Amino acid sequence: MKLAKEAEAVHSRPELLQVAETVARDKGIDRDEVLEAMEQAIQKAGRSKYGHEHDIRANIDRVTGEISLARYLEVVEEIENEATQIGIDGARGRKSDAEMGEFLVDPLPPIDFGRIAAQTAKQVIVHKVREAERKRQYDEFKDRVGEVVNGLVKRVEFGNVIVDLSRAEAMLRREETIPREHFNTGDRVRSYILDVREEPRGPQIFLSRTHPQFMAKLFAQEVPEIYEGIIEIRSVARDPGSRAKIAVYSNESTIDPVGPCIGMRGSRVQAVVGELQGEKIDIIQWSSDPATFIVNALAPAEVAKVVLDEEANRIEVVVPDDQLSLAIGRRGQNVRLASQLTGWDIDILTEDEESQRRNEEFRGRSQTFIDALNVDDVIAHLLVTEGFSSVEEVAFVPIDDLLTIEGFEEDVAHELRERARSFLSVRDEEFDRKRVELGVADELTEVAGLKPAVLVALGEQGVKTLDDLADLAGDELMEIAPAGTLTEERANDIIMAARAHWFEGDDAPETELSAAEAPKVDAVEERKEG
Repeated sequence: MKLAKEAEAVHSRPELLQVAETVARDKGIDRDEVLEAMEQAIQKAGRSKYGHEHDIRANIDRVTGEISLARYLEVVEEIENEATQIGIDGARGRKSDAEMGEFLVDPLPPIDFGRIAAQTAKQVIVHKVREAERKRQYDEFKDRVGEVVNGLVKRVEFGNVIVDLSRAEAMLRREETIPREHFNTGDRVRSYILDVREEPRGPQIFLSRTHPQFMAKLFAQEVPEIYEGIIEIRSVARDPGSRAKIAVYSNESTIDPVGPCIGMRGSRVQAVVGELQGEKIDIIQWSSDPATFIVNALAPAEVAKVVLDEEANRIEVVVPDDQLSLAIGRRGQNVRLASQLTGWDIDILTEDEESQRRNEEFRGRSQTFIDALNVDDVIAHLLVTEGFSSVEEVAFVPIDDLLTIEGFEEDVAHELRERARSFLSVRDEEFDRKRVELGVADELTEVAGLKPAVLVALGEQGVKTLDDLADLAGDELMEIAPAGTLTEERANDIIMAARAHWFEGDDAPETELSAAEAPKVDAVEERKEG
């Protein structure tokens, strides 16, 4: 009885469990992961003693802390490795009911760790615990990208700030800090989790204080209406440390979205401004109407007029002469932020510049009609005033559109159409002659949407066969074609049609328009848009 108690005292190791419990608590990982690391360390020491070729496994009892070491032999029909396998006959000689695939376990005496073995075991345990800690960090933070976190500055390395997030370390890189911002060890810092990546040296958590969404999250923390979903932040644009614009929208018509974001005497917006090192913030009401939204975004500048080009995603904004510098902002900051906020390219003109340009366009179009239709300036001006911008429109729009012009009788309308068609016919014949001189193949004339003027332009650039055209990209074709003759969609359709012969049995792109029909449809479409 006495010997049994002594044996139990030798093999029972409750202090091992206490150590595992302490390490697990300090590192924020599971106790079993620490015990598994210890088992692997003992296992490694066992293989060093008895031979690395053997399948030696260690086990720590999760209740008593008792350590057991054993060699495992797999029961197989044909032995390939004598160190880890045993034949079925030999196995049944040791254990009568042994079966294929079963493991025979040979207990081994406890290991007396020497200095080198203990050091090796320690390294294994530290390595495994560190791996478990990294995995825990990655699992904890991988789904937290986009959150705002608080931490303490641990150290600063070459401008990069290492932040202690309590259960992990994160990096705030120099380019993600607000300009002129300085941190000292121990400073409290609030940041936006930009990215979490698993790298060979462990999970890397990257923070940002310049990301537009950092400001949006700060407003959500300061403004209860945003947190509750009554007010939405639709878009944000920032010039970190200098100026920002934020577009807000209210889901309840009775609530003004701007007021709650500003707060009583500006308290809420000032709290965000303070966190962002004095960054000036314009709070703007979002609108589903692009023109209204862009006018709001250019505040505090006043806008007199806007002209949208939805196809090019561009807007032309006309402002009074005295508002130009305010609309553009210092070093173009105001218009740049407004463009980022709205997603539109913004061109700003003064009223004088816009008037001058309109006059030049009016004179240019009028002169085109005077030269092409052989009419006086009165009729030419009437056509331009009514929105006609090309000879094609006059030639192919319905006759009723011409009759709506004040003073135009039916015979005048028909005469204008005939003159326009005659002009286009002569012009196209001239283009066709040039095309032939340039060596542009006849097969290109059969591609839908390629006007004679475009064919000549292609020939001048060395694009003379169907394969030459097929080798182009849509944007390259648009660069070659005369301005205004092709839309991006039409250019891409033409390229796909030119490539159709490459796909001989495959489904080739179908073309709905013949080359002769394309100018007519273009003209009607342009007229409808006008």
